[in-house]
Amino acid sequence: MLKSKRAVVAASGPFSSGSQNKVAAAGIIILSFFIIMAVFAPLVAPHDPFALDTPYLPPGKGHPLGTNDIGQDLLSELVYGARVSLFIGFLAAFLATSAGAAIGLFVGYLRGAWDELCMRLADLFFLIPALPLVIVLVAYLKPGIWNIIVAIAILGWASTARVVRARVLQVREMPFVKSAKALGAGGLYIVLQHLLPNTMEVILAKASLAIAGAMLTEAGISFLGLGDPTQKSWGMMLHYAFSHGGVINGYWWWYLPPALCISLAVLGFVLLSYAGREEKGGWGN
Repeated sequence: MLKSKRAVVAASGPFSSGSQNKVAAAGIIILSFFIIMAVFAPLVAPHDPFALDTPYLPPGKGHPLGTNDIGQDLLSELVYGARVSLFIGFLAAFLATSAGAAIGLFVGYLRGAWDELCMRLADLFFLIPALPLVIVLVAYLKPGIWNIIVAIAILGWASTARVVRARVLQVREMPFVKSAKALGAGGLYIVLQHLLPNTMEVILAKASLAIAGAMLTEAGISFLGLGDPTQKSWGMMLHYAFSHGGVINGYWWWYLPPALCISLAVLGFVLLSYAGREEKGGWGN
């Protein structure tokens, strides 16, 4: 019974239709481009992103995207910025999703007082505007990559916890879970061997959205000047473009490329998340 039920769930998984395959492929192509760019940044970037040259150069030979106000090559900044932006997105999302998934799994299975307490706490996090609170936390903790990651992770677990809990409430009532209980399986075994595998698609979909959200949050924080000034990120590029005359003077090559990179990277994760959702009615009877 266990195997047959899992087979039904797997058959209705993320890649059970051609349209979902195409959406996933589009997301993977977009993300692969940025990940390769970040991993091989020293080979892709034409210059050291911290090297100085003539300020405010327009795009041309030697500087395909021109230079900023202190003469740093903007294409090199863009390439190296992918490293920081993706690192913050992946790590913050990993911490938030892991915490949310663990809470959702256990309180959904155990129910009772812990379930009520965690869900009311999640409701509290939903009521508080996330970005302003992240800004307050980062300002209190002082600007820095690790402080940004911690702030995003602290505020990002609630959504995953609620979605995973909702799925667990479905799965825990299924015959194969009840059979495992009847055979004497412990709660931890049921959570890890039965509930977790059957909620993994939800967790992965939420993780993709969490990465996109973390990247947007980092960009917003850095744009406001609360990012790490010693690191190159897409958000910091936008901050300097707006605060050092890039926008006023119409230097599109300074502010448009990082904005496009953020948008495309977020789109890639959203497409991957969309493809990772189960089809409606996938749980079956």
